[in-house]
Amino acid sequence: QLQLVESGGGLVQPGGSLRLSCAASRSIFSRNSLGWYRQIPGKQRELVAAITNGGHINYVDSVKGRFTISRDNAKNTVDLQVNSLKPEDTAVYYCNAARGKIGTTWYTGTVASWGKGTVVTVSS
Repeated sequence: QLQLVESGGGLVQPGGSLRLSCAASRSIFSRNSLGWYRQIPGKQRELVAAITNGGHINYVDSVKGRFTISRDNAKNTVDLQVNSLKPEDTAVYYCNAARGKIGTTWYTGTVASWGKGTVVTVSS
């Protein structure tokens, strides 16, 4: 059964771009704000972008202006366009219900079982 399936990662040079995509089960997609997280080796998973059912968007400062989150309510997908990539963006990227804090906004979604994620490696 489909829960969360991420795709689109890869190896890119600094300054490059990727488009990450996530297919989510309807039960996850329809009831929650959605988010993209990333986990850098040795660190905790971090919520970096979130989008509400109404389309309100929020980003952590480190990705603001470079990443763009979007959702397709008809397809139950949430994408993350990542531009101007830096080596410090290297991580495993996951999608899920948004849960955590970005700026002054708390997201309290019900996190589902994590997918396998998609690996983004930024290196020359």
